[in-house]
Amino acid sequence: MTTSVPPKTAERVLDEPPFPIVHVTDLLKAFVKAVRATQMYLPNNPMHARSLEAVKDAFGGVWRYTDELVLQVVETRLEWEGHTVLDEGERTSDNVAWLLYKDGIREMTMLKGFEQEELATLFNLLQRVRKATDDDDDLLTLMWEREFVTLQYRYVDLTQETGPGVESMERQEQKEQILSPAQAEAGLETTKSSSIASLDDFDSTLYFLDDKEVEYLQQEIRREFSTDLRPSVIAALLDTFENQKDPTVREEICNLLDYFLLILLSTTQYRNAAYLLREAGVTANRAPEVLEPQKQRLLQLNELMSDPKPLGQLLQALEDSPLRAPQHELDELFGILQPRALETILGWIGRSQNPQLKMLLEVAAGRLASSNSAELIRLIGSDDESVVVEAIRRAAALKSPAAVPALGKMLTVGESDMRLAAVVALNEIGSPGAMQILERAITDEDREVRIVAVRALGARNARASAPKIEAVIKGKDLREGNLTEKMAFFEAYGLLCGDAGVPLLDSLLNSKGFMGKKDDSEIRACAAMALGKINTAKSSESLNRATGEKDVIVRNAVSKAIRGAGT
Repeated sequence: MTTSVPPKTAERVLDEPPFPIVHVTDLLKAFVKAVRATQMYLPNNPMHARSLEAVKDAFGGVWRYTDELVLQVVETRLEWEGHTVLDEGERTSDNVAWLLYKDGIREMTMLKGFEQEELATLFNLLQRVRKATDDDDDLLTLMWEREFVTLQYRYVDLTQETGPGVESMERQEQKEQILSPAQAEAGLETTKSSSIASLDDFDSTLYFLDDKEVEYLQQEIRREFSTDLRPSVIAALLDTFENQKDPTVREEICNLLDYFLLILLSTTQYRNAAYLLREAGVTANRAPEVLEPQKQRLLQLNELMSDPKPLGQLLQALEDSPLRAPQHELDELFGILQPRALETILGWIGRSQNPQLKMLLEVAAGRLASSNSAELIRLIGSDDESVVVEAIRRAAALKSPAAVPALGKMLTVGESDMRLAAVVALNEIGSPGAMQILERAITDEDREVRIVAVRALGARNARASAPKIEAVIKGKDLREGNLTEKMAFFEAYGLLCGDAGVPLLDSLLNSKGFMGKKDDSEIRACAAMALGKINTAKSSESLNRATGEKDVIVRNAVSKAIRGAGT
């Protein structure tokens, strides 16, 4: 909300403020610190977040006494109820009061809830103005365009107060006379100096519109204000490129489209950016007598979006910015990315802390990977570990047999977490070739990899793997492993070996070794569980011979195996 005030305003001085002034001074100290933190730190920096929380807490102290805070802007200081509450002295770009004053703002009213809804927006505008050049908009223009709800301000016309100032009279008059869509819908009155006619002026005339006609006009006004003109501008530029064969005209349009794309991306107009990129490619291939360099300019707009650097900058902005574009708009933009964008997207999935962005990247990665298996397989051998892990996950989700050789190589050269991911992916793919390579992992140096691999072979009924699993069972290393690993290998062996494995398991469960000593209790118990998995008459006979076992661990395992075989 904006209000124009006379160039000179009388100061209001009250002997006693309505509540202790310390609450306001503390608030403004925190406010200034937060403005400077916004200038110094990125949004994801803890100092940035702490400074914002401090301002919000300080606002809470003020809202205990009032629902609005009115501050007067007097050159290099801020006043409240006639008292100076912030005075930073010099006229510098770091002085908040001077930033407001030099652009014509003389009074600010902050309403309850401002710190939750629009505080961060005001900080961003102050940061833009601090870095602005002579060609950039002033603070008053930026605030007017933003249409604050919980922040009201009064300003003076600098051209009347001090002669030619920051902006021209024509531009100021345009601000006062143009209605926003929200004002048109709410029916707010314009100032008496406005050139826009009011319907009330014609209420008593002979040809005044009836209610239906007025409603129709209001609907059309709302529709006109809500229409996004950017797609029309893009279409007009591309139509001109297609119809005008003059190379100079086409070169100028290419420059405009380059600039327009940057504007759309920086203002989170992702649907319009996607529309520009799609239509530019169509126009490049359809325009008659187009020079090859100009054709490539249009085609490279789409290629540029898929390059690691600009795409990485876009994803960083989405990660850090509190402003989120609608999901379907980002879906449209990600939907036109080229295969080489897959590496950047996979790397961001592993690093992103934003659940919404992560979900969008998962969808985009799935689309690119499913249609570009060669690129996906290449990325399994990437030097970036986060990319490798995500590429392996995509290969598993797609159940791609073409990825099996690359996954097999990963079992040889990868770190333990990547080897484990490769084992999971091979199990998901489940092809004969995948099972054959998976056999290598049962002798991996990492125990977790061995366990996952042997369980996968058992679950997949890979009977060709039984001899290799049997060799591990007979070996010394398994006996020195923990119980979980022993159980995994014996259960898998029981699922795969059939009656051919009963003699080995029976010898472990029932046979006495040297000097009548039987095998280790855990090994015997695991052998009993494996016999239960075989579930044949021959395996049941072996289990029944051990029902009188004195070792409680073995006896319980035998009993459980017999019950399981019976079901």
